[in-house]
Amino acid sequence: MAALYGALAGALFGAMGVAVRVALRRGGDAEGGATIVASVAAVVALLLAASVGGEVVAGDLWPFALAGGLVPGVSQLVFVQAIRHAGASRALILIGTAPLLSVLLALVLLDEPFTLELTIGTVLIVAAGIALAGEARPEHFRLLGGVLALLCAAMFAGRDNLVRWASREAHPPPLVATATSLVCAAAVVLAWLVVARRRTVRERIGRGVTGFAVAGLCLGLAYSALIAGLDRGRVSVVAPLNATQSLWAVVFAAAFLRQSEAIGRRVILAAVLVVAGGALIGIFR
Repeated sequence: MAALYGALAGALFGAMGVAVRVALRRGGDAEGGATIVASVAAVVALLLAASVGGEVVAGDLWPFALAGGLVPGVSQLVFVQAIRHAGASRALILIGTAPLLSVLLALVLLDEPFTLELTIGTVLIVAAGIALAGEARPEHFRLLGGVLALLCAAMFAGRDNLVRWASREAHPPPLVATATSLVCAAAVVLAWLVVARRRTVRERIGRGVTGFAVAGLCLGLAYSALIAGLDRGRVSVVAPLNATQSLWAVVFAAAFLRQSEAIGRRVILAAVLVVAGGALIGIFR
């Protein structure tokens, strides 16, 4: 079951990115879309958490609330803009470098060791970046999208280390922790929209609702599947399967966005290298 949940999470995360790209191409607004994605994901997580029993200590949830405010709260705004400027496949490949950034932070903040396996994983991910840098980019690609994707990866790495630190002391039910994170994420994104775009809130949310709602469904199910997988099996089983999200993004983009994404050999090679590097890091961390 752990392997099944890990594989499902990877596929759903990849599908989410492509759904966001489709919604944007159909006229959806990036910030309104981020709000819809986060809100739908929160509802999905709450429904799943409500079906799980177990004792919950409110004081144990604050690190997960804080982590959710960052990822996928603030990161959701960055994530949608990254896909808007770089495309789904390339953005998710760059976001797939998060395991490497997470390890680098852990070396500094949590005194974790750096092993030969992590070195090899690092080399594979760097090689993926070189492959992407040398490819012919489609017309819609903007360097800003790549920068935002890497910023998003850095946020994921920060979230990973925060949750890892918090989990040493607090052990709330996994799906409750997931719901807490996603509800706080939705609150952060909605607050941004209301404060920064208060005059156009309705217009922004009303564009591309269907596509963004599908992305939100994928996000809610993906997070829940990932947490359920980690709750049932080893990280060495779940992490490599979840890391396939970059490769799934390329597969789904090739199927639904073939012309706009312009997926060539270098993009496929970069996706494979990122998945391999991320999986290696996930196994031996």
